[in-house]
Amino acid sequence: MKTHILAAAAALALPAAAQAHFLLEYTTETMIGRPGEVPVKLIFWHPFDNGFVMDLEMPQAFYMIHNGERTDLLDTLAPISFTGGENEGAAFRGSVPVRRSGDYVLVTEPQPYYEESEDLYIQQFTKAFLNRNGLPTDWDQPVGLPVEIMPLVKPYNVIAGSTFTGQVLSEGQPVAGAEIEIEYMAAEPDMESAASSAPVVGTLPGGALVIHSDANGYFTFGIPRAGHWGFAALGAGPETEHEGKTLSQDAVIWIRAWDLQ
Repeated sequence: MKTHILAAAAALALPAAAQAHFLLEYTTETMIGRPGEVPVKLIFWHPFDNGFVMDLEMPQAFYMIHNGERTDLLDTLAPISFTGGENEGAAFRGSVPVRRSGDYVLVTEPQPYYEESEDLYIQQFTKAFLNRNGLPTDWDQPVGLPVEIMPLVKPYNVIAGSTFTGQVLSEGQPVAGAEIEIEYMAAEPDMESAASSAPVVGTLPGGALVIHSDANGYFTFGIPRAGHWGFAALGAGPETEHEGKTLSQDAVIWIRAWDLQ
């Protein structure tokens, strides 16, 4: 029997850490009612506390997967400036063509980002999910990234108060003991401006929320509130060096939780 780690029992505080930085693939809506072009923003940011914005370079790849078919979206990206609570940084605005019913898995493969304060590179392979008409098609299939989090719960309609379970995979194999940071998107990007909203909750004492995957790469977290939640498996990828420095290849997944009406 697989042993899942419950966040209520295993969330750890990092005394010296601030809230986590996450690559966002942000759309105002995740459940799409009408066919059309869905605006998306790619931002490298601290959305829990509306903190520092990191400059994002043009990704190596940005695409969607629908009904098992990959569609390149890199040409839709245009550079923008995004203003968080502390500074302004380079980001991108793009669009996702949503036509037919089903899942649209958004995938970003970014350039490694040099984090000067830690003297290392960070590369966050990121997935987010849209759906049209409630028809599930692709959410439970691996993308084939060097490192990724596979959801075991449909990621675009998680019930607040329930749990989310995922599995960390590196080159398709489970990662035991992966360190997973958890982020609530307390501040959200404004799609009509270059700025963010104010955070709707305060930051937690003790820094970032952290849990670990079990021996089979699984983790479970209790979702206490509706909204966007991000999970980042840190340093779980196969590559560990870039340009002579340490490289942290992270797997990031964004889910959307809802209150029962």
